[in-house]
Amino acid sequence: MTTYVLVPGFWLGAWAWDAVAAHLRSRGHAVIAVELGHDPADTAESHVSDVLTALRATPGAVVLVGHSGAGPVCVAAAERARERISRLVLVDTGPLPDGVAQIEFGEPAQQERTRAAIEAHGTGQPMPTRAEFASLGTSTEGIPEAMFEQIRARSLVEPAGSVLTGVGRGTPDPTLPKTVLACSFTPEQVRPLIDAGVPGFAEMGGPEWSFVSLPTGHWPMFSEPARLAAELAGPG
Repeated sequence: MTTYVLVPGFWLGAWAWDAVAAHLRSRGHAVIAVELGHDPADTAESHVSDVLTALRATPGAVVLVGHSGAGPVCVAAAERARERISRLVLVDTGPLPDGVAQIEFGEPAQQERTRAAIEAHGTGQPMPTRAEFASLGTSTEGIPEAMFEQIRARSLVEPAGSVLTGVGRGTPDPTLPKTVLACSFTPEQVRPLIDAGVPGFAEMGGPEWSFVSLPTGHWPMFSEPARLAAELAGPG
C-alpha cells in the first residue's frame, strides 16, 4: 500500500481529487487530499505550510502530488520535508526558481489580465470562465460543459498572495524521484527549454526527473481521473 498526498491547484478544494482518490483507494492505497487555505491573507508560503502540516499528520513516507499552481508549493515542501517523501509527482506543472511567483511564469499580457482580475475583485483572482481560459492558452479539453460549470460554481477565489508571491526553495535532493505528468503540453515541448537552461525548466534535466505523457486538458482529475490514478499508482 502507498499513501498519496494530493494537493489541488488554483481555485480548487480537496474535493477536486474525489474521483482520483476513489480509484486509488480501490487499488488498496491510502489517500489524503489537502485543503489549501483560501483566506485573503494566504500566500504561496502559507500554502507550503498547509502541505507540511498534512505531511506531519501522515505516518510514513508518501507520494506527494501537486497539480498546476500547487506544483511549486509541493516542490518547496518536498525540499523542506525530504524524509517524508518517497516520490514527487507534478501534474501539468513544474518547479519555479527561489522566490519566483506563479504570475511571473506567464507572458506579459497574461500577467496584466491576472493583475486586473485581482484588482477588480479586491483580494484575489476568481476562476476564469472557459472562454477566458481559452484566451490564456489554458486547455479545458475533456471536461463537458456542464461539468466545467459545476467546477466553476464550486471554485474558490485564489488569494492574491498565492498568485503574486513565490516560495523559498530548499536544496533539491537528486535521490528523490520526481515525475512530471504532462497533460496539456508534451515532454518534447519541454526538452528544448531544459536544454536552453530556461529558469523553471533547467533543473528538470537532472537524472531524478522523468516525464510521462497523459494527453488531455490541464485538469486531468476531471477529464481523465481513472488514467491519472493509473499513472500515479503504476502497474497493478
